[in-house]
Amino acid sequence: MIDFVNITFIDILDILLVALLIYEFYRLIRGTSAMSIFIGILLLYVLWIVVRALDMKLLSTILGQVLGVGVIAMIVIFQQEIRQFLLHFGNRYILGRKRLTKRRRSWFNNEMVISQDALEEITAACQYMSETHTGALIVFKHQSSLDSFIDTGDRIDAAVHRRLIENLFFKNSPLHDGAIIMTQNRIVAARCILPLTDRADINPSYGMRHRAAIGISEITDAEVVVVSEETGNISYVADGQITTMQSIAELRLRLENSYSR
Repeated sequence: MIDFVNITFIDILDILLVALLIYEFYRLIRGTSAMSIFIGILLLYVLWIVVRALDMKLLSTILGQVLGVGVIAMIVIFQQEIRQFLLHFGNRYILGRKRLTKRRRSWFNNEMVISQDALEEITAACQYMSETHTGALIVFKHQSSLDSFIDTGDRIDAAVHRRLIENLFFKNSPLHDGAIIMTQNRIVAARCILPLTDRADINPSYGMRHRAAIGISEITDAEVVVVSEETGNISYVADGQITTMQSIAELRLRLENSYSR
């Protein structure tokens, strides 16, 4: 009696994968102007399905032609969002597995990706810059390549030291603009330019440093520490989400967890 209902495991898997892709794309455009365009296209597609079900041939043909051309228009309109989606998908799901494997290997070898001494130097520098209202932007590299952003700045390749970090962000320093990028226990480069997020739902009190931190964390697996020049607040940014630190101890715990989870 219900022979027409024949759902297999592949059908369920197909639905779940499509839902996952739609959800990840929604996360990228949420809060941006592209969200309204996406909803409009989705409603137009739903209308086309209803029209086809009602066998309204003329309107169905017109909407079908519009949607056919609309695929090309979507590629143009959502060019940046599609690029971010592909980067996000690759970094989070493919490189993320390599990152987990690497960390498991480090656990068995009793090795830390970042040393306790480096953590001490970083947190001490952040505390000083917070107290003196010195703006700072520190990017911590994980698995995603940051070479294109490193090339925008000046390569340093120096050991982590609180005095060096403080001097790099000193307002009269030629390298204070932009971000420093760190990998393991080295400061790779300074004065690096990061991509700004285009999200519209960000707290207006956040400045360009915070928008740059969110931007780089949206398209890579890097995590970022921001010190506000205006308020002295320290923020931790990961996966496009920003969290204000209540203490230096909380910042240290966040950094430790980011290299051990």
